[in-house]
Amino acid sequence: MFRFLAAARLVVVGGSLSYRALFNWATPPMFVGTLLVGPLLQVFFFVYLGREPGVADDRFHLVGNAVLAASASCVYGGTTAVANERRYGTLGAVLLSPRHRIPLWAGRALPYVLNGLFVSAFVLTAATLVLGPAVPAGALPGLALVLLVAAGACSAFGLALGALGLRFRDVFLVSNVASSGLLLLTGAAVPRETLPGWMRTAGELLPLTHAAHAARGLTAGAGLDTGLLVRSRRWARAGRCSPSPSSASSSGAAGAGPRST
Repeated sequence: MFRFLAAARLVVVGGSLSYRALFNWATPPMFVGTLLVGPLLQVFFFVYLGREPGVADDRFHLVGNAVLAASASCVYGGTTAVANERRYGTLGAVLLSPRHRIPLWAGRALPYVLNGLFVSAFVLTAATLVLGPAVPAGALPGLALVLLVAAGACSAFGLALGALGLRFRDVFLVSNVASSGLLLLTGAAVPRETLPGWMRTAGELLPLTHAAHAARGLTAGAGLDTGLLVRSRRWARAGRCSPSPSSASSSGAAGAGPRST
C-alpha cells in the first residue's frame, strides 16, 4: 500500500511540478490560440474543403479532426517533457533518480493527457454546435473513453519522440514531422482508402488512426471498438522506454544550456 501511495504521489505531484516548471510556453493567450482556436479552425477548414470534392461528409472531417486535436498538446507536450529536461540541465538528475521509471515518466505525461482530452472535447463540442452534426447522447461515455485513450497514446508517442530527439540538436524537428505524419496518415482529414497501400500500412502503426475510426463509429451509432484499447498498449509500452543515461550523456554537449529553437 505504501508503495502504491508513493507511486501515485510521484505521478501526480511530480508531474504537476514538472508541467508548471517546464511547459513554459503555455501562457493563457498562447494556450487559447494554439490549443483551442487553431484546432477548431482546422476543423472548419477541412469540413468546408471536403464539401467541394465530396469525398466524405461533414461528420467524417469533424470527428477525425477533433480526435487529431489532441496531438497538438500530447505530441508536442510529451516531446517537450524530455527536451526541456535536457535544455535546463535536469535530465541527468531525472535519469539517475532511484525512482521507478514508469511512474516517473507517467507523471510527466499525465498533464498532457488531460490537456489533450480537454482540447479534443472542446473542439468536438464547439464544432458540433456550429456545424450541426449531432452526437448521440448514448455515444458520449464511449466517446470520452476513446478520446482519453487517444490522448494517452499520443502522449506516449510524444515521449518516445522526445527520447528519439535526444539524438538531434533540435528536438522539435522530430515533433513537427510527426504531427504532419499524423495529419496525413491517420485518416483524420483524408479517407484512408484513398491513400497508397504503404501509407495505409504506416497509418496502422500510429495511435490516432484507430481512435479516429472508433470515434466515427460511435457518432454514427455503432458500438465501441474494444480493439482500440489493445492497440493503444503499443504506444504505452513505447512511452515507458524513457531515455537512458547513456543517451543523456551523449547528447549533453548538444543540449547544455538554454538555446533558441
